[in-house]
Amino acid sequence: MASTLYVSLSPQQAAQAIDNAIVNGSITGERIDSYILNAPNQTACIVCIYEKHYYRAGNRLTLTVTIDNFEGRTRVVCVSGGGGEGFFRFDWGASKSFSNAVVEALEPYIL
Repeated sequence: MASTLYVSLSPQQAAQAIDNAIVNGSITGERIDSYILNAPNQTACIVCIYEKHYYRAGNRLTLTVTIDNFEGRTRVVCVSGGGGEGFFRFDWGASKSFSNAVVEALEPYIL
């Protein structure tokens, strides 16, 4: 499940809001790693990888969030995966729910 949105926050502020929602707002959510690339003209790209256990999927899912302001506004792209069992990887909506956590965290700031 992938989604893209634009927000009125800086990349750093957006990353902090997502951290608060996923890490501080759940029991099993954790940030595995992050990387910040600072570029010229006060632009940056932040990549964060999260992991969370979903009982309905029967395992842990990952969420990769890329945040940048290279276009003059902050873009947030999130992709979740790893859910489900078996050949078809049916995850009972857990991947979408994980991606929606980002949308919900940033909802007041969506442009």
